[in-house]
Amino acid sequence: MMQLMPLRKWVAMGLLLVLTPAIAHGSPAVEPSIPLLERSWEELNRSLNALDRLLPADPSLPANEINSVPAIPAALLYANRSDGTTALSLKEALTIGFNQNPNLQTQRLAVAAALDNLQAQLGSYWPRIVAAAGAGYSQFNQGFDVPAGTTLFPTNSVFYVPTGAQATLAEGQRNLEAGLELNYALIDFARTPAVRAARARLQQARQNYANSQRELQLRISEAYYELQRSDQLVRIRDADLRNDLVVLRDVLALKQAGLVPRLDLLRRQSIEATAQELLVQALADRAVARRKLAVVLNLAPELTPVAADPIQLQPRWPFNLETSLLEAYRDNPELEALLATREALLRDRDQSAAQLLPKLSFNASGGAGSQQTSQFNVSGNCCGTTVIPSLNNNYNNWSLGLSFRWLLFDAGSTAAQVRLLGRQAEIQGQRLVAQRNDIRLRLETAFFNHEASLAKLVSARRAVAASLEGFRDAKLRYQTGLANEVTLSLTQDQLVRDLVRRLDATIDVNISYAKLLRELLPVSRDPSEVITPQLSIKP
Repeated sequence: MMQLMPLRKWVAMGLLLVLTPAIAHGSPAVEPSIPLLERSWEELNRSLNALDRLLPADPSLPANEINSVPAIPAALLYANRSDGTTALSLKEALTIGFNQNPNLQTQRLAVAAALDNLQAQLGSYWPRIVAAAGAGYSQFNQGFDVPAGTTLFPTNSVFYVPTGAQATLAEGQRNLEAGLELNYALIDFARTPAVRAARARLQQARQNYANSQRELQLRISEAYYELQRSDQLVRIRDADLRNDLVVLRDVLALKQAGLVPRLDLLRRQSIEATAQELLVQALADRAVARRKLAVVLNLAPELTPVAADPIQLQPRWPFNLETSLLEAYRDNPELEALLATREALLRDRDQSAAQLLPKLSFNASGGAGSQQTSQFNVSGNCCGTTVIPSLNNNYNNWSLGLSFRWLLFDAGSTAAQVRLLGRQAEIQGQRLVAQRNDIRLRLETAFFNHEASLAKLVSARRAVAASLEGFRDAKLRYQTGLANEVTLSLTQDQLVRDLVRRLDATIDVNISYAKLLRELLPVSRDPSEVITPQLSIKP
């Protein structure tokens, strides 16, 4: 297939062919060359046909059928249904999100885990007392014989064993013991840094939890405002399409009466098809906006949220840029979390360095026990009178001691670990500087966009007022026959564009306000406190 020449080049070539005689002869006005113009339009028509053949045919629309209006997809209609939905205000959405969002729940658990770690480290200041007990039973059988010609002990002794005697017996032992052990580190230079590191990590977890509240409120606010935008955009597109259908019906009636040419009808059908396309996309955007809000609120799949609040404009931001920056840096959980992380790494470094210092511990233990020995099943021709059937033995013991440990050589591994933790603390310091720059950029961007959106809203309101009056005049002139449908369409399109611009400016004001609020929003560091949504801030 030949390479298609762009439409702009075809128009330029046509104008060049028409104006070439005028340029050559210097004439101010020359009759257009009809054959050249016709050839130019024929080339343009062939190019458009070739381009149209590159696109696949619409399976839902019969070939060359322009009067058919395809239905809106059923899936979009179901996703945009009004029944079976849950209407939520912004405050209600924030309350649900603060209670159900999994990311915020994760931060709550992280705070609880950091608190447990601190309590575990604080236990190192106290002695460790261990209770131990044990019981057991053992049994063994033994046998012996005296060789012939051997005499053990005198014959009048109770231990006399005749020559060639044999004997067997069983012996069982029962043991029971119990005791206490005490270990206490008298001197441990690694203990205090470990506790301080755990306390810093608890502070880090609390600051991350506070920052997560700010991030979650911004996400919920943006999702809610976008849902409001999509709701209003569906209303605008639906009204636009309804007006186009009314005008199309009028043009169709005029065409059937022979009062307007076929071109007017084709143009209206194209305009109506474009309006339906925009409405379909608006419905898809609203369905997506509903699901985004449901996801951030962690709602059940069968629940579909809809915006219950009407679109209300947030007030102008109460601070200037300099004051906003100062307030954003003050008590900022993002910065405080990085500072706490750096502090924890420095204390870990101190703990590792303390491994090279001596450690003195006190140890004490005490206990008691008993043992019972039984001999039974004695057989043979000796020793019967010497067997003791049962023997009980009781005992107790205690001990005190000091242990001293001092690491003298470890090939430099501890020193390397100390340097590693120091480097990681320096990294957190650089991240702190970068985060301050990010906060400033975010706040300045939101501040400037907020001011611009307010200014655009003023212009958009003026444009809507003028377009609305113009549309009313154009509609009246169309109904009285003083204007055609082209003028009405152009006026209606301008009104729709101005309505969309006003909607976008209003939503942009609210979103930029929410972004500014995200940097200064007061938040709690305690997960046990109930979070109360705050939609605005006052000086």
